[in-house]
Amino acid sequence: MAKVAFIGLGVMGYPMAGYLASRGGHDVTVYNRTSIKAEQWVDQNGGTLAATPSDAAKDAQMVFACVGNDEDLRQVTTGPDGAFQSMESGSIFIDHTTASAQVARELGAAAEAGGFGFLDAPVSGGQAGAKNGALTVMVGGEQDVFDRARPAIDCFAKQVGLMGPVGAGQLTKMVNQICIAGLLQGLSEGIAFAKNAGLDVEAVIEVISKGAAQSWQMENRWKTMDAGAFDFGFAVDWMRKDLSIVLGEANSNGSLLPVTALIDQFYAEVQKNGGNRMDTSSLITRLT
Repeated sequence: MAKVAFIGLGVMGYPMAGYLASRGGHDVTVYNRTSIKAEQWVDQNGGTLAATPSDAAKDAQMVFACVGNDEDLRQVTTGPDGAFQSMESGSIFIDHTTASAQVARELGAAAEAGGFGFLDAPVSGGQAGAKNGALTVMVGGEQDVFDRARPAIDCFAKQVGLMGPVGAGQLTKMVNQICIAGLLQGLSEGIAFAKNAGLDVEAVIEVISKGAAQSWQMENRWKTMDAGAFDFGFAVDWMRKDLSIVLGEANSNGSLLPVTALIDQFYAEVQKNGGNRMDTSSLITRLT
């Protein structure tokens, strides 16, 4: 049992913090920008409500965060009331935000100067993975820091890997998003083609999902895509944020991502048609 803090109780952070309390038995202090959400979490899970990220981090052995973007992350870490203002020597900050590798390295350097550890640890698995405590966590940081944080991360994860130094977790998440974008576009085109060809989509998926075309997206999204239902997880707005990070990094490291760039524009079309909060499988709406 450890004294931990969790900053950011959105659709991902809320259940993740819950598993730290329920599975891990940790003493959890929470902070959320909208305080009513933090009050609700404490009512449901116990623990303590903090007024600022700095207050949440006081005396904590580990501080977790899952917020919106780079600037949100800077605000809750190095900002005037940020967690880095009160973190103690030897403690660890674990960031689950999907952010840039640049901000991860920036915060890693700030943590080192402050005498505490830092891990960039973005997650995959979506809202369902968070609710079920079955996320995949891609971590960047030092081995000894990772080893100390791993038991707590395991509370809400089914797969955890140290990918390299600080920043490597974010870079791995970028690879994850590149692959998901391509898979979803391919699945969208396949389902649309099957319908136009007069095929039984269920029968087609039953056969091809047992072969080389199989993927998590196919197994978990084909039925909802075929039904025109798109309220099952990661929103288009979030994917566009992530793909912006991906394309910015690709521009820096010389990677050519023509398909990813094209699919990013397809998602922009979905947004223009009002699909901002639809899940990422809504790519198919452009084709049907």
